Amino acid sequence: MTVTERPHHHMTVEEWQRLESSPEFQHLLAEKRRFVVPATMFFIVYYFALPVLVGYFPELMERRVAGKVNIAYVFALSQFFMAWTLMYLYVVRARRYDAMAAAIVDSVRRQVS
Repeated sequence: MTVTERPHHHMTVEEWQRLESSPEFQHLLAEKRRFVVPATMFFIVYYFALPVLVGYFPELMERRVAGKVNIAYVFALSQFFMAWTLMYLYVVRARRYDAMAAAIVDSVRRQVS
């Protein structure tokens, strides 16, 4: 097994230091942050919107949409779909992040060896 064939998580201290100071790694972190921070903020706001809406607008949330199902139930169920959608979007992006990370690690290993 050559140096570049080692698993990406088996890195020397020198490789880690070179990696974390590389512009490509900083770009990868910025890319991840550009997705993760807004997605997390959206999730938190959406998640806490239900108790806030039920507390401040109970008449609206009690309005029935089908039989005994009201807006609050629909909103609560929509949170599952929202979470699954965010998960799907992250998984799609994570594949790209993983490929970027692998390329960066390979580049750092070639520089060190």
